[in-house]
Amino acid sequence: MNLANLGKAGLLVAQNRLQTAGHNINNAATAGYSRQTVLSQTAGATPTSGGWIGRGVQAVSVQRSYDNFLQNQLTSSLTRGAALKTYGDQVSQINNLVADRTVGISPGIQKFFDSLDAVASAPADVAARQELIGQANSLAAQIRDANAFLDSQRVNVNTQIDTTVTQINSYLDRIQDLNRQITTAKATNPDQPPNDLLDQRDQLVSELGQLVDVQAYEQDDRVSITIGNGQTVLGGDSIYYLEAHPSKADPSRLAVHYTTKDAAGNAVPIEMEDKRITGGKLGGLLTFRSDALDATQNDLGRVALGISIALNEQHAKGFDLSGTPGGQFFNVGTPKVIGNEKNSATAGTPTAAYVPGELSKITNQDYRVEFDGTNYKVTRVPEGTTISPTINGTKLSFDGVEIETAGMAPAANDSWLVQPTRDAAAAMTVAISDPAKIAAAGESAPGSGVGAGTANGDNALELAALRDKKVLSNGTLGMNEAYSQLVNVVAVKTQQNTTAQKAQETLIAQNFSAQQAVSGVNLDEEYINLQQFQDQYRAAARLIDTASTLFDTLLSLRN
Repeated sequence: MNLANLGKAGLLVAQNRLQTAGHNINNAATAGYSRQTVLSQTAGATPTSGGWIGRGVQAVSVQRSYDNFLQNQLTSSLTRGAALKTYGDQVSQINNLVADRTVGISPGIQKFFDSLDAVASAPADVAARQELIGQANSLAAQIRDANAFLDSQRVNVNTQIDTTVTQINSYLDRIQDLNRQITTAKATNPDQPPNDLLDQRDQLVSELGQLVDVQAYEQDDRVSITIGNGQTVLGGDSIYYLEAHPSKADPSRLAVHYTTKDAAGNAVPIEMEDKRITGGKLGGLLTFRSDALDATQNDLGRVALGISIALNEQHAKGFDLSGTPGGQFFNVGTPKVIGNEKNSATAGTPTAAYVPGELSKITNQDYRVEFDGTNYKVTRVPEGTTISPTINGTKLSFDGVEIETAGMAPAANDSWLVQPTRDAAAAMTVAISDPAKIAAAGESAPGSGVGAGTANGDNALELAALRDKKVLSNGTLGMNEAYSQLVNVVAVKTQQNTTAQKAQETLIAQNFSAQQAVSGVNLDEEYINLQQFQDQYRAAARLIDTASTLFDTLLSLRN
């Protein structure tokens, strides 16, 4: 090989290196880009009597600086971080709602019982009675407003779930498109990796992981993706899109469905359990809904029931200004029962009621009632504990709730969701508008069933005493204590998430730093490389110039 060819070979390699360094510099801030390096090797040598004479250099490949373990570690930490952030954004709104101790439900309960004390002290005072009705209306309105806020959050979560599922499907389309581009590129040039396409695909998988926890597997230059318990959403040439539909067990909840193909090749949606979907924004939304939103709304409903039922039971024992026995002080709803969409046509829906005298047994749980063809099974949700109901003819009672199954014709595997407290706060209103109807008086004589008169405030004293009575949670919590517990639980969940989020942000920074140490572009290093490659380019050009000079010298000798 002559000097000109040596120079040309060196020139081409130096040019490749300069272009690659420039490519690195231009993409230093491109998300997911991995630094590229030109791999070169000697072009071999020619044997001569004087030894092997080298034929120069040649470029072999362009390699990206990439570590699969570090990339997966970073993606995993980003997935967890996105879930914590989403959960935190949502739960902080509930915390802000319930945490204010100066206004809201907690002081509303105190003012309501203060007004009961005032009626007990002056049972004939119309102003005191009117104040009591006003405070009762104010408390009921505050509880309903808090519940309405939680309802709006539930709608917002459904909207975000739907939007996130759409985004996930969009990413699946883009990843599949890159799968095709990569396989085409490999078919065109089997020996060289399409680095930029690989980086783009890895980045899309990482961004998808911030929407939902995914597992990616590479085979035959394609990436397959699964979620949940291994449900395939991208495999081979097929995409199995996610869909958001109302849950068959509770239509108010938007559930995530994965799709599969039936015998005719049509897409069939299969509902996934919320707990199977973890990580990313979608996992954070579903965890927030089951862990914080449902529990808070159920707890709020239980507080509303505690106030309403306890007051109603005691109020019924007193007498109003006309000597008439007291009626309901608060209006109370009934437990909500939802039939599963998959139930048989003859299943029917049972009616439900609260068992009189069993207020303290009411929990903050929902219940799944299932019929196996012979017997009913009751399971607390989300706790998962199976309990044995008390059976009295066609009635089943459990945890302060009673359902009537008469007139139903269920088939095996029919089920119903019972929510004793979910809508209780929304149904809470004051049943009394006339101050004279407040049953402040007790009996004139024990067992007489006759009111003692307008100056008697014995029953008002009993009503006021409910302030400190343990009427909830099997006799362990008073009404205000139950609400304080709700506030504390939300605060703890908020704080735990904040702490976990800060720790996760530190872990993300560490993983990103480790990944960038391998794959990131160092501009100072690239600047030094540019200087070095420029010198190589000049030196190779000099070889060509030298070869030309020598050739001209040889030509001049002939003359």
